[in-house]
Formats: sequence, structure tokens, C-alpha cells
Amino acid sequence: MFQTNQSTCALFAGTWVRDENYPLYQYSSCPIIDAEFNCQAFGRPDSDYLKYRWQPLNCQLPRFDGAVFLSKMRGRTIMFVGDSLGRNQWESLICMISTSAPSTQTQMNRGDPLSSFKFLEYGVTISFYRAPYLVDIDVVQGRRVLKLEDIAGNGNAWRMADVLLFNTGHWWSHKGSLQGWDLIELGGRYYQDMDRLVALEKGLRTWANWIDDNVDTSRTRVFFQSISPTHYDPSEWSAGATVATTKNCYGETSPMTGTTYPGIYPDQMRVVDEVIREMHVPTYLLDITMLSELRKDGHPSIYSGDLSPSQRANPDRSADCSHWCLPGLPDTWNELFYTVLFY
Repeated sequence: MFQTNQSTCALFAGTWVRDENYPLYQYSSCPIIDAEFNCQAFGRPDSDYLKYRWQPLNCQLPRFDGAVFLSKMRGRTIMFVGDSLGRNQWESLICMISTSAPSTQTQMNRGDPLSSFKFLEYGVTISFYRAPYLVDIDVVQGRRVLKLEDIAGNGNAWRMADVLLFNTGHWWSHKGSLQGWDLIELGGRYYQDMDRLVALEKGLRTWANWIDDNVDTSRTRVFFQSISPTHYDPSEWSAGATVATTKNCYGETSPMTGTTYPGIYPDQMRVVDEVIREMHVPTYLLDITMLSELRKDGHPSIYSGDLSPSQRANPDRSADCSHWCLPGLPDTWNELFYTVLFY
């Protein structure tokens, strides 16, 4: 942690405070927000959720400055790797920098799995590489095989980045039509299913070994984004609420108060902590889980792209309580990332 007033700053413990200087940018001035994160453009009526700043317990975060970011990162590549929450954060960072340095020429390439945004005059590239499990998925005889011990295919794309920020988590628990694989391969055997936390741990250890074997610490810094919480269960913030009586994050317009975790702390975090602690390459855990848990107000809910009138009328079924609005919470993740990167 960086030093401030000679005391150590606990960046990830603190409170949300109202601040009229926020948000850091307007959605209309950002070149890259996907419809599913663009809540204001798709009719979200309230705006108080944009007015909160994260206040660590015993220090101030430095104010984000995109021009400083670009000059310090000149000639370098930052790559976000993971699922759509990584994409959420990738787009946020580009919005934040673009607003601070509006006259800089840029170039964007959208693709799958790799999308890149370049600030040409600084030679800075900020990329997103889609790999929701980090490990490889191959199609074998028409079936998607999640290879818990194989990561070389994806890893080749990350090899040259100067700053790597990984995330994974949500896709490991998906079932039914949302599940991203048909079979799991482990130890040369195929499985229809297995304990999902065990699968996550095996996959993360494969990733950790790849980092330990392939990252040159003299030129590359590695970050891991902790699990981003969802808000589908109103009993976490409202005593006596049941999923039947209230509509998940729909209609929530203010953060929770307090400094302890109100829900059930994600089991996945225990796995992430354990794996990262055993790595040789220093990997910084950007621990956004607790501070994000308090932000039940920050999700797109029914303002997520072009939902039909009938979808909007049925928030129980259609509210998105896992991604985040932009501007919004991922901007704070990036303020913390900026602090750890440069201070």
C-alpha cells in the first residue's frame, strides 16, 4: 500500500461519501460505452448513484488524471483479461482518460476475443481480451470443452502486455443455457460436471502457473480484480425482504451503509486469495468486493440497452444486477487501479 501522512492506507476499507464533483465524465462524451452499461442513455431516471466517491478510512485517493495516466504509460500496453466485468472496467478507463485528454487522436479495433483502444500520440494501447474462465475452451467434435489445465492458447495473447489486469468468477457458476461449456477436461479425463469451486481452483492454479512461468517482472505488472458482487437477493440490504416481495436491485437508488459485508461473502474469494498468496510473481489483488457490495444502486437494472416494453415491465425477470452502469462504480475500480499503479 502507498504511504500517506506516514500511515499505511487501507485502500479497500472505507465508506461511500456524496461528492458533487462526480461523475468523472458524461456518458455522451465517451466514445465506447456498450448499450448494456449505458444506463443514462437508455432512460434511467435517477442520477444520485453518480454522485458518490469512495473514501478509504485513513487517506484520500489521488484524483484521477487521464493526461498523467497517458504520460506515465507512454509506449505501453495495458490489457484487461476476463469476462464482461473486465470489459465494464476497460470501457470505464477509456472514458476516464478520454475526458481528461479530449484532443488526443485515438483508434479503436473491436473484435472477439481481442478489442483495443489506442491513444496514438502517446503510443498507449488499452486492450480487452475476452476469456471468461482465463483457461482455454476448445471445440472437440462439436462440443465445448473447458480445459482446466490448458491456457497456452489464451496466454499467447497476453505475453507482450506491460500491465495485465485479470478477472474471472461469474461464469464458473452458470448452469443451464448460460453455461459456457459442455464438458470439463481434467487430468486427461472428461467430466459432465464437477464442484464449481474445485473447477475454479484448478483453472486459477493453471493461470497462476502460467504467470509464474511466463511473466518477466522487470517489465510486466500483474493485477487481479476480486469478485464483483451481484444484487439479486434483497434480503442482503432489507431486513425481512424476500425475493418474492421486492425486485432485486430494481429501483435501488442509494448505497448501503456500514463497513461490514452484509451478504454471504463469496466463496470464490477464498479460492482467489489462496491461489494468489502462493504465486511467485507479485500479483496485486485489487480487492473491490466489499466496496462494490455496498453499491446495490449501481447496476443497469432495466436500463440495459434496448429492452422491449414487456421486459421493462417485468424487472423480476429482466433486471441486470451483475454488470454496472457507466459512468458509475467501475470508475472507482479504476481510481484504485490508478492509485496502486502510480502511487
